[in-house]
Amino acid sequence: MASRPPPRFVVRKHDDAGLRRRQLWLGLIWLGSLLLTGLVVGLLSRHANPAAIDHRQQRAMSAQIEDLKQQVANVQRDAQVNEVATKSLRVTLTQREEEISGLRANLGFYARLVGGDTQHQGLKLQEVKLEPISGSHGWNLMLSLTQNAKRSDEITGNVTVSVEGLRGDKVVQLDWAALGDATQKDGLPFRLMYFQQLHGTIVLPANFRPMRLHIGIQSAGDAPITRTVAWEDALSGNIITAQGDHDAQP
Repeated sequence: MASRPPPRFVVRKHDDAGLRRRQLWLGLIWLGSLLLTGLVVGLLSRHANPAAIDHRQQRAMSAQIEDLKQQVANVQRDAQVNEVATKSLRVTLTQREEEISGLRANLGFYARLVGGDTQHQGLKLQEVKLEPISGSHGWNLMLSLTQNAKRSDEITGNVTVSVEGLRGDKVVQLDWAALGDATQKDGLPFRLMYFQQLHGTIVLPANFRPMRLHIGIQSAGDAPITRTVAWEDALSGNIITAQGDHDAQP
């Protein structure tokens, strides 16, 4: 018996459930594609907007930084100007104080020299100055003596100086013989009617720290004048507050 060829058409039962499943899957795929597209667009928009915002913020911050830099530069310039002006003012004030001090000293000198009802008539130690001799332990000493013009007679005498200070931890006093020139063992001689400056040199030991000068003035026929001057005051020439000031009386 000859074999029968396979049929060209096959009749099957229609599957409604399978069709619905395929349609459901296609719908889900389409919905997913929409959601994915929206997500991608949202991410792109999110990344694009902050970049623009950040750029604007950076420009604003840069402008603020430049403004602050300019303000700081202005403040620094003002501070420099004020500093220069303050230094100049200090220098001017120092110069004026020195001028006033010099004028007061000159006024005191001339007032002393001319005299008045309230001033003594005798000899006075007007000024003491010390200057160091470079490269040594020596000091140049300058003394100014004045006498009131109302006392017109000439006076003579000698001035001796001793230095009080510390040697180690002990207070010692070096007298004129240990300080002065051997040729002036009796002191610095003076001869004046109104005014005279005396100059001498003293030498201190290397391990000696000076604190005070003790100055003795002995004129012929008058009581001695004694004066104590702080070493620092002698360096500055200021002896207004010196102790032991006694004028010789006529």
